[in-house]
Amino acid sequence: MNEPAYIVAAAQPVMIGLTGIIVLGGAAQWLAWRLRLPSILLLLICGFVAGPVTNFVSPDEMFGGMLRPFVAISVALILFEGGLSLDFSELRGQGVVVRNLVTLGLLATWVIAAAAAYLVVGLEFQLAVLLGAILTVTGPTVIQPMLRYIRPQGPVGAILKWEGIVIDPIGALLAVLVFEVLLGGRLSDAPAHFAIGLLKTVVIGGGLGYVAARLLATSIINFWIPQYLQNSVAITLVVTAFVGANLVQPESGLLAVTIMGIVLGNQKRADIRHIVEFKENLRVLLIAALFIILSARLTLDDLRSVGPQSILFVLIMIFVARPLCVLVSTLGSSLQFRERLFLSWMAPRGIVAASVASIFALDLEQKGFSQARLLIPMTFAVIVCTVLLYGLTAAPLARRLGLAERDPQGALLLGAHPFGVALAKALMESGFKVLVVDNNPSNISAARLTGVPTYLGSILGERTIDDLNLAGIGRILAMTPNDHVNVLAVQRFSKVFGMSEAYQFVPRTRTPGRDDLDKHLQGRLLFNSHAAYTHIEERLARGDVVKVTNLTASFDYAAFNQMYGADTLPLCVIRPENKLLFETLDKAVSPQPGDKIVALVRPTGQTQAA
Repeated sequence: MNEPAYIVAAAQPVMIGLTGIIVLGGAAQWLAWRLRLPSILLLLICGFVAGPVTNFVSPDEMFGGMLRPFVAISVALILFEGGLSLDFSELRGQGVVVRNLVTLGLLATWVIAAAAAYLVVGLEFQLAVLLGAILTVTGPTVIQPMLRYIRPQGPVGAILKWEGIVIDPIGALLAVLVFEVLLGGRLSDAPAHFAIGLLKTVVIGGGLGYVAARLLATSIINFWIPQYLQNSVAITLVVTAFVGANLVQPESGLLAVTIMGIVLGNQKRADIRHIVEFKENLRVLLIAALFIILSARLTLDDLRSVGPQSILFVLIMIFVARPLCVLVSTLGSSLQFRERLFLSWMAPRGIVAASVASIFALDLEQKGFSQARLLIPMTFAVIVCTVLLYGLTAAPLARRLGLAERDPQGALLLGAHPFGVALAKALMESGFKVLVVDNNPSNISAARLTGVPTYLGSILGERTIDDLNLAGIGRILAMTPNDHVNVLAVQRFSKVFGMSEAYQFVPRTRTPGRDDLDKHLQGRLLFNSHAAYTHIEERLARGDVVKVTNLTASFDYAAFNQMYGADTLPLCVIRPENKLLFETLDKAVSPQPGDKIVALVRPTGQTQAA
């Protein structure tokens, strides 16, 4: 039965708006990836243009009373996904620093932000205290993409990741308690109200989160849930824990879902890799939608209200509040000065601050707080400025401090067999950082005799990623004799280097038109369709060697092939700007004069001098 025309007509603006949000979100994140900019910056710009500038998207009209529940549940799912990514082994003795950042550091930020909002912006004292509480939270939705791009060395990356996720439910709880005191109007009862609220939140939120995590893990271990339903059940339990905790103790739901994620992510019995992957994809979609929706709710008057006082307030947050927060939190720690400096320069605000401010502003305005409308533009001013400033400067600062490198070209080579060691040595002698990993002590001992850096252990070990020094390394070459280990290594390290820099040997079982190993699980296949491990091994046995050759105008690639023969196997090309390009099945390299070519060749002829 066809819907009446008036229903279809009424639904069209909503459908167009929803489509616009999805399209803008996807386009903004893709463009940010291409331009290497913080995606949230472009998402906010899209939201401003789609909302207050063009009125193309009107979230309040589109969602009506469903806007708040949608925002709240989306934030809960994002924090649950963040909790899944937290590994206790990452802290490595820096747990005290994280604890201090989410307690002492939070209090320092709150006091300074509240004082600045009161003295500089001119907010009423109660609203200044509330704004300070809202801005104690940093943004895991912003920090984690930045950390993936920067890849800082040492403990600072783990500290920032833990702080960004753990502080969100704590800061949100602080904001809610301040909000309730404002509505109650009895400041004398504030300390007792805070203490009771904190205790109830920890017990109820933490308890429900722990129970939900154990229930899901037990269900997976005992096969009570088929695999195709596990993602659905996980979402159901997250939402149930979130809403259930909030019903018993308001705003304890964020702590519940964060604890649920941490407990589930750190247990070792239930295989949750597919849940983690699904939640990562869901998070990308939710973050895009939330930032566009919340920024589209702003009005032109809100944007105009951001004046010089607001900018000064933001500068105080960046140059006073954050450094003092880090100073009090790292006293007595083993962190070096450069690591403390980097921590002081990374506190972008994100979706939790935006959503909390958006929810509180409307309630307070209805209660007669005339300046409550300033909460949203002030919060968004901090978000935009911190995302812009940190997003554009954190990576250069990390490189200047020696904590990161720009576009690292080194390679992590899995397999300390003769070919892996020979390739590693050739790359190392060409100026690239290399690290050879193998779990065979004999292979590692032989590799060490050649002078290449090595690591003895399983690439699939629980702590391997944390143990490896990946400074200067930008790709993995999985080259073990075991095709399945290569696939698993690629899957694991593609999250570190990206799928475009995850390479593996051609599977030995590969036949034309048929792969025993699913293509979607494989990395980029190295060299050519015949270059499986056994083929490489046979060539080395007959005396072939890995050789680095300079190409010139008089000795180009054609001359190189003529000298070494048709069975030469190109491995990679080193461009004059020291960029490393590997030969793969999906993309052959085109060596040019001025390049260096690394190839597996017969031991005949001589390398032409440049």
